[in-house]
Amino acid sequence: MINEINVKVKILSNLATMPTYASTESAGADLYSAIERVEILPHQTVVIKTGLSFEMPQGIVGLVYARSGLATKRDLAPANKVGVIDSDYRGEIMVPIHNHGNNVQVIECGDRIAQIIFTPYFKAQFDLTENLTTTVRGESGFGSSGK
Repeated sequence: MINEINVKVKILSNLATMPTYASTESAGADLYSAIERVEILPHQTVVIKTGLSFEMPQGIVGLVYARSGLATKRDLAPANKVGVIDSDYRGEIMVPIHNHGNNVQVIECGDRIAQIIFTPYFKAQFDLTENLTTTVRGESGFGSSGK
């Protein structure tokens, strides 16, 4: 069973493309470039506009991830690794794309640039304490649980 939510989409540009799912089981909806052709130099970051803004239900966050093909074949991925779109944000969805490679890459209007996944989240109530429960792992981190 696939859970569904309603997300309102406002088109801000005549270059915008509505998000699409590549298949019926896709978790992420593709986001598209809504800018004219742009070159991204090696190790440069360029903010790519989508020409869209969203209104998500309260308690839902939009998480913007890399598209695996773009990352592996062209060395392009969101500069911030995962973008967080809060449900109270009404501005344009923009994706800072970083060129991790050594070749100039081109983004054309209508290119798929990232994918967005909508998910519920929890707000934490932070409780100050002097002691935390102990675990086998304890304070070991940064690769301590694997080889």
